[in-house]
Amino acid sequence: MLEREGYYVDAYADRSSAEAAFEVELPSLALLDIALNGERDGGFRLCLRLRQKSLILPIIFLTSHDTESDKISGLRLGADDYLSKKTSFDLLLVRIETLLRRARQLSEFEADN
Repeated sequence: MLEREGYYVDAYADRSSAEAAFEVELPSLALLDIALNGERDGGFRLCLRLRQKSLILPIIFLTSHDTESDKISGLRLGADDYLSKKTSFDLLLVRIETLLRRARQLSEFEADN
């Protein structure tokens, strides 16, 4: 669905594949689930790793794990947003656009200073 909206999407089968790809190049935005290919907290671990690599990379959790403690954990690890898989595509799209716009503005600000 994101590709139909003009976004280029890479998907990874597991955390180690994603981490290997992110060593080469960081994405413009990371959309993560908590459980990754049998790894119950793989998304949390990936979020932490991505945040260590970049303070401005937009990170969104889109997951069925929607307890308050899961949300708090994801946000404390550095995610910018935390959405339930029950969230509409329209809301997800708006959150992606908002976070990408903010990241562009931060990059431009850093380049100017």
